[in-house]
Amino acid sequence: MDIIRIILSILLPPLGVFLQVGIGAQFWINILLTLFGYFPGVIHAVYIIAKR
Repeated sequence: MDIIRIILSILLPPLGVFLQVGIGAQFWINILLTLFGYFPGVIHAVYIIAKR
């Protein structure tokens, strides 16, 4: 299941974080990072998925 989340995180970073932790602080941080730049959002999403 983590492989699917990582693939979704590469395509749409907030979706991967949402599937991992739901709507919380990490989700909103990821949306902000994705708005500032696509790659910071991807890095943050993969980190959140790998950490848990």
